[in-house]
Amino acid sequence: LVLDSKNLYERHFVNKSVDTTTNIDDNNSWNHYCASAPGRVNLIGEHVDYTGGYVFPFAIGYETIVYGSGRIITTSSSSSVTTANVRLVSTYSPDNVEEIWLSTESLPSTKEEAQSSWKWYVIGVIAQYLSDLLPSSLIEIKIAISGNVPLGSGLSSSASLEVATARFIEAVLGDEKYAEENSKKERALRCQKAENKWCYSPCGIMDQYVSSATSENAMLFIDCRSYEYEEICMKQPNTVVLVITNSNVKHSIGSGEYPVRVQQCNRVTQLLQQHNNKIESLRDVTDIEILESIKNNDKNKDDDDDIDVLFRRARHVVSENARTLQSKSCIESGDWVRLGQLMNDSHASMRDDYEVSCTEIDILVELAQNFDDGVYGSRLTGGGFGGCTVTLVEKNQADALMEYLKVE
Repeated sequence: LVLDSKNLYERHFVNKSVDTTTNIDDNNSWNHYCASAPGRVNLIGEHVDYTGGYVFPFAIGYETIVYGSGRIITTSSSSSVTTANVRLVSTYSPDNVEEIWLSTESLPSTKEEAQSSWKWYVIGVIAQYLSDLLPSSLIEIKIAISGNVPLGSGLSSSASLEVATARFIEAVLGDEKYAEENSKKERALRCQKAENKWCYSPCGIMDQYVSSATSENAMLFIDCRSYEYEEICMKQPNTVVLVITNSNVKHSIGSGEYPVRVQQCNRVTQLLQQHNNKIESLRDVTDIEILESIKNNDKNKDDDDDIDVLFRRARHVVSENARTLQSKSCIESGDWVRLGQLMNDSHASMRDDYEVSCTEIDILVELAQNFDDGVYGSRLTGGGFGGCTVTLVEKNQADALMEYLKVE
């Protein structure tokens, strides 16, 4: 992938770079950088990050590479505006070089523009870093992007692109500024803001955080309210692996039903706050029975037909947070039977209460759960409406399971 990006960069930018301040060919004055960031799978804790819940993702061996060059030009202008000139190209469209100018005064694109091009994920991230430069500075960037995270698979190709871009910009600005541990969180928050504001996607923090902070062979247990995280490793020696299966049904969290779920969570939170003003988000609700009691009370007072739907959404979030907390101890102790049951329960909740699964995913989960031997649990992973499943299975049965799923 690095070579793909480098070759694409050299094809379009080497000896073709024009200094925008002097109109002189000046390619040798540019410093070169390469940054990467992985995709992710979420073991459990789905659709709870945007309500401050608990999630349990881990990085996968698929990534995005950003290779290119950059430089910072300090001008004598009295303007307080910082400007960026960005030229970018991707292996997904290798003949299409785009150039964008933006500044600290630039506004996000329209929703229609944002959903028509991947470039806004990159531009949105760069915009988050412009305020780190001195006023009136100009930053010039030329980048070539490649990646192998399957698009629309629920494995966070967008977050991978955002974090790789952020790391590239940090290198241009000076890595030492971003070397502290807290920078992992700040990087994730900048990338989340970029996706929220520039791509009109109401995602939570999970995808950007795991891509920014992950370590090899560890899962991240993330508290999406405090932004604290803990690296958790499976108890060793262990006899299990996780199998990821792609349904090849693509999804987008910036459109369709995902934003609707976010709105529904916000609405049911407002209803709950009428009963308890200490509730800031669904994270604060921990008792299903209390949730049911409030639902029945509101249903008697309200003829709103979707009150049942709203509280089923809340029931998923409340129960999913509880399952994620339990999963942490299962992984640390090696209780694979219990972990598998929690995964199965999670999928049923997403299918029935949150309604983010689809026929193809349900078939894959059911096939895995009913496999002869060695499977402990299986569930949808990611935002849903397509994407992938994650299955906990004994190592010595993994190959047989994968062959079985291919055949079926």
